[in-house]
Amino acid sequence: MASAQADLRVASNDFVPIRYRTKNELLSTALNTAVSIALLGFICYIKAKPTVVMPGSGKGISFKDVAGMEEAKLEVMEFVDYLKSTARYAELGAKIPKGALLVGPPGTGKTLLAKAVATEANVPFLTMAGSDFVEVFSGVGSARVRDLFNRARKLAPCIVYIDEVDAIGRSRQSNSFGGHSEQESTLNQLLVEMDGMNTMEGVVMLASTNRQDILDQALLRPGRFDRHIAIELPTLIERQAIFEVHLKKLTLKMPLQSYSKRLAELTPGNSGADIANICNEAALHAARFE
Repeated sequence: MASAQADLRVASNDFVPIRYRTKNELLSTALNTAVSIALLGFICYIKAKPTVVMPGSGKGISFKDVAGMEEAKLEVMEFVDYLKSTARYAELGAKIPKGALLVGPPGTGKTLLAKAVATEANVPFLTMAGSDFVEVFSGVGSARVRDLFNRARKLAPCIVYIDEVDAIGRSRQSNSFGGHSEQESTLNQLLVEMDGMNTMEGVVMLASTNRQDILDQALLRPGRFDRHIAIELPTLIERQAIFEVHLKKLTLKMPLQSYSKRLAELTPGNSGADIANICNEAALHAARFE
């Protein structure tokens, strides 16, 4: 090409610059581009993706919609009051509790109560499931915990809620195979974020589990989960209130109270989820034979 330009008597400073590339150079460029794309994808993959409920973002479940659990509701409402009136507690020298653990059998309304907190609290509410932190790749779980709490600090005062925390909070003594597992690394990061050198005021932690017996003792101590709120199976009066919440959505022949009291007497040991299912099955059965 250079000789052809010389034959045409083109001035040397006007020569068209030419660069020859081998196939290996093209391959290495393609590989570098692919690695960069993969790295960016991995960074996006390890980021926490919590559901964020902002104040006044829309209608949801309120404490009035949560029947029964009166004592648990009072304790949870205290946390909402702490964040709404921090100055009042600070004047008395009181510190806002770091967190509360909702404990109870399956179907008793732990997640439902957390949804009510998200609606009632006039602060941002970030929620993730414990299983969202569990991944095959090493370091992903702890990176997501860091990212979640970094977002929470930017939105403080706020509430962070982890559903089924036993997925990452399992006791480290129960690992009989030895070594340093991904779940243990994630738990260590959670412990540091909740009560470590980097902690900041204004972030309250809520979590729920039905397996408190397998949780790590370091996670349960005061300073991390200061309060353990027990949510037991509903009593007779609470079952009647739960039936009334679900029955008022159905078309009934007789007054609501004539059904709720009798049904509450017939369902000892049933949880709120069981009662909701009974009401729904009754409506489905009525629709089939109408």
